[in-house]
Amino acid sequence: MKSLLQRGLFASGALLALWSLSASQASAQTPSTLIPIAVDTAAPIVINAVKPKPLPAGIVKFQGYVMSANTAQITVRAKGNDMALQTFALDKNAAAKMQETLDKGGYQYGDKVTVIYNAANQVAVKIKGKPSRPL
Repeated sequence: MKSLLQRGLFASGALLALWSLSASQASAQTPSTLIPIAVDTAAPIVINAVKPKPLPAGIVKFQGYVMSANTAQITVRAKGNDMALQTFALDKNAAAKMQETLDKGGYQYGDKVTVIYNAANQVAVKIKGKPSRPL
């Protein structure tokens, strides 16, 4: 009986201590008036934009992936639009360069190229791109 009474007193004392701690509100936790912090931003740094080289009049670039290529023409699928295909005839200089490329293995399906062509007659003037190794 004595131990039961001691346990009861201990439990009630513990509950009283918890109640007294939780009942009072700590003044440090209440928000005081907030002072806005003024942030001073520096002036933006102006950097000159990189300007691409201007191409001659009527010359346009077409970026894409090779579908097929030979010494007379090249067919390229557009980079952003898988449904857009364009076939370009090659001028004399581009055909000679293509023959050198074909001797080394040529462009394979899916090689990334940039075709610089004359917009008036769809004739490729230059083909930029690294041909993949032949299979």
